[in-house]
Amino acid sequence: MGSEGQIQRKPRFLCLHGFRTSGEIMKTQIGKWPKSLLDKMDLVYVDAPFPCQGKSDVEGIFDPPYYEWFQFNKEFTVYTNFDECLEYIEECMIKHGPIDGLVGFSQGAILSAALPGFQAKGMALTKVPKIKFLIIIGGAKLKNPLLAEKAFDSPIQCPSLHFLGETDFLKIHGIELIKSFVEPVVIHHPKGHTVPRLDEKSLETMFSFLERIQKVVAREEEGGGEVSSSTKAS
Repeated sequence: MGSEGQIQRKPRFLCLHGFRTSGEIMKTQIGKWPKSLLDKMDLVYVDAPFPCQGKSDVEGIFDPPYYEWFQFNKEFTVYTNFDECLEYIEECMIKHGPIDGLVGFSQGAILSAALPGFQAKGMALTKVPKIKFLIIIGGAKLKNPLLAEKAFDSPIQCPSLHFLGETDFLKIHGIELIKSFVEPVVIHHPKGHTVPRLDEKSLETMFSFLERIQKVVAREEEGGGEVSSSTKAS
């Protein structure tokens, strides 16, 4: 194993789309990124478990069907079908495994950011390997106080890349979220709540992040098991 000629397995990410959109829509959004970058990632797109229960903000921009991960009240503090959502994500990780990390946008980013903490406490994803990497686009913490405390009471150790949009209505919450991560990598972009195109500097940051996590995946493949978080800084 680990010979010079061996083809390395690319990091595989489960992609969690935004509220009332779909895996196909997220594939289109991420598809704006250069092929040279996308070729370094194994991206798995899935639809959220629940059909859209109201109007989607992307109607007229992207075609239906639309889906949502869970439902919530007007204050975003009381959730419906949240446990079912977590179980569904675990099923997706089993079906499409091995999943190394998550790419999340909007509601998918809020979920992705919380899942490593839930997993560490045995609250979710108990049947799958540890989430090793996160890419968070337009993210925030869960606003349910009890769930947020459980997700973030300990610093999140896994390597993470966060996109912050200058005019994103969630920007202030994204900044707060980043404080819960150890050595987060941050890409600032001038747009709003969207999956942005990548300028030269952002692309360089992305390549560097992917190179770093590719080394972790390669080391794990050679060792036949999970790599400790101490490798993340290599």
